[in-house]
Amino acid sequence: MRLPQAAANKAEDGLATQPHQSRRRHRCWDSSEISPYQTLTLPPLRPRAELPYNPRMFGPFERQVAGRYLRARKGERFVSIIAIFSLIGIALGVATLIIVMSVMNGFRQELLGKILGLNGDLGIYAQSGGLNDYDALATRIRMVPGVTGAIPVVDRPAGLKPDYGGNYSAGLIRGVSQSDLRSMKLVSGNIIDGSLDKFAGDDAVVIGVGLANKTGLRVGSRLQIFAPDMQTTPFGAIPRGRAYTVVAVFQVGFNEADTGFVFMPREAAQTLFRMQNAVTQIEVTTADPDQAIAIGRNIRTALNDVSVRVVDWTQNNNAFFAAVEVERNVMFLILTLIILVAAFNIVSSLIMMVKDKTRDIAVLRTIGASSGSILCIFLMCGAFVGVAGTLLGTLLGVVFCLNIEAIRHAIERLSGTNLFNPEVYFLSRLPAVLQWHEVAQVVGLAIGLSLLATIYPSWRAARTDPVEALRNE
Repeated sequence: MRLPQAAANKAEDGLATQPHQSRRRHRCWDSSEISPYQTLTLPPLRPRAELPYNPRMFGPFERQVAGRYLRARKGERFVSIIAIFSLIGIALGVATLIIVMSVMNGFRQELLGKILGLNGDLGIYAQSGGLNDYDALATRIRMVPGVTGAIPVVDRPAGLKPDYGGNYSAGLIRGVSQSDLRSMKLVSGNIIDGSLDKFAGDDAVVIGVGLANKTGLRVGSRLQIFAPDMQTTPFGAIPRGRAYTVVAVFQVGFNEADTGFVFMPREAAQTLFRMQNAVTQIEVTTADPDQAIAIGRNIRTALNDVSVRVVDWTQNNNAFFAAVEVERNVMFLILTLIILVAAFNIVSSLIMMVKDKTRDIAVLRTIGASSGSILCIFLMCGAFVGVAGTLLGTLLGVVFCLNIEAIRHAIERLSGTNLFNPEVYFLSRLPAVLQWHEVAQVVGLAIGLSLLATIYPSWRAARTDPVEALRNE
């Protein structure tokens, strides 16, 4: 039922006389002025308002909400504790991986430097017996591009025994000239007792500090050296050898050399081992050990008129360095699992956070937040834990590697134990060499695993239906 025509015209005339602004101010009329029989026409429903579009994936709104979720309030401590443990797990995994890889790199580099410093990068051997005319061969080898030195060496195992008595021990006798021994900087630069000035004639030897400590020998002491072949006498076969005077003691930090290497003048070694006018090998040093194989081919070409064998350092120590490389790769895989376990903790903490924030997600979706915004919010929550843990672990690992020797000595003083026995590990100190490209690989791996761990929980949060979430609220 409609109003009488006169009353309707009167209402229209009254509204027409008011200014436009007044009409906007009084759009809701008093119910007493309208009859309950009048039919009202409502305006059409407008669509739900969306939050302003942000072209950036991680905008201020997403960052603010993610930061709020990372700051736990009362009643949300449990989820925050899991996130903290995830951060600590990633930090420890990254630090451990950097430390172990650096120690393995240092171990390989130190051993390679000691071995090549004592044995050379290449060895030139005769096909059988010893090398004759070795001085001329060494001169020709030094003319090959990339070669920095060629040293004729008499290299033979022998038995060692202090002249005053004691137990026998095995050693390696290396017969070189005084000038060639001085050119071996690893030995001549680490003389701790005596000097090389008396390293001449047929009564002089230089021994390592390990052998000196084990036998009680000092500069001026006498060391008996026995050749491996026996001497036949009317009373039977007896060891053939003689005593030599110790003129110097060296310490290169390589346990095998410090306890087993004995240097003597080349002429004395030739006499002892009955190798007149011959040597066992010519040791060749190069400018770049990694190019030893190519330089070896050039040496073969230069000595094509001589029947010789050229052996590079990778062939002499292939099994040893292959074992070190395998151990390094296995340790990398094992320690990567620590980071992977910590990444799974990020998954569990984010899933619990999504479950706890279901009502908040529904409210955000209701007021206009898009599913992409919800996805970004939880991606940032998980990424913060992963990135923060990775940076913390990187800092911890780098600082530890730079101070590893001081830390080892401090632990040994507190525990009273020897953590790094040179007789077991061949080296006198714990080496650590940081290679920054490997550090970058570890950082990238940790961040990548952390970001992958956030994808599924964030996707589940973005798919939350606000109607279902608020149905029972």
